Amino acid sequence: MPKINKNISFLFFSIIIVVLFNSCYYDKADIVYPFSASILCDTAQITYASHVAILLQTNCNNCHGASTANSIGGGINLSTYSNVQPYISNGSLMNSILQNGKAAPMPKNAYKLNSCSIATIQAWINKGALNN
Repeated sequence: MPKINKNISFLFFSIIIVVLFNSCYYDKADIVYPFSASILCDTAQITYASHVAILLQTNCNNCHGASTANSIGGGINLSTYSNVQPYISNGSLMNSILQNGKAAPMPKNAYKLNSCSIATIQAWINKGALNN
């Protein structure tokens, strides 16, 4: 009988491990729920001040802000519209956030921006990247 108890214990433990590892799934909402992000992401009325500047401030300016650009941001300052414009013109901003291999992937050592944030910046650029 002791061998049967060991087998049952091993089987029970194995089932628990399998269930736990299968529950460790993506934690990125736009990967897990790809349609909900696109439904909630409205890119019709994008402006620099109300949308893009906030995304850059939240996701980029810790390294690429006015006070950090030279020390940790590789000299790239994204804190104002005029500072962002050259990186829009040469395509490096979008290539960086798309992490497509055409520019250094950003945010560095972090997950790619969510699909709505990327779509917002791309929509703004497609509409002429106005300072509005």
